Amino acid sequence: MASIDRVDPVILGHVLAEHRELFTLMTCLRSSFAAEGPPTRERVDAILSALGNLREHLHCHFEQEERGGFLEDSIARMPRLAPAVASILRQHPALLTELDALAGRLRAAGVSAEGWDRADRDFEVFWRNMMDHERRENAALQEGYNEDLGLVD
Repeated sequence: MASIDRVDPVILGHVLAEHRELFTLMTCLRSSFAAEGPPTRERVDAILSALGNLREHLHCHFEQEERGGFLEDSIARMPRLAPAVASILRQHPALLTELDALAGRLRAAGVSAEGWDRADRDFEVFWRNMMDHERRENAALQEGYNEDLGLVD
């Protein structure tokens, strides 16, 4: 049985698996945008599908966090984290909106080179925003558990 003062290995495993899956989805999208060649209908459709999968994953991930869980446990262990966690949770709708807007613009642009370039740039902005969000979330988790969980660079 895990000590109340130590992170439960099941919790840590779940957090790491969630973040690994998210990173994998985002990395695959980033690679798809970076692939050589002009945008084709198949390529655009594949990226739109991948954006949809990423969006669904994020929606579920965010809902789980908002219903309570790891971040809430961090606050219970260290109440001074409440403002940081509230700020992290407030980012969720904006991140989903950003992803939806990117997909909408790509869908509207189709296979145009200009639309493709814009979608690629938009995804890079989303990537940075999402990675910053994850870093902040991981830092709150680690601080709340007062243990290096291997989540923050």
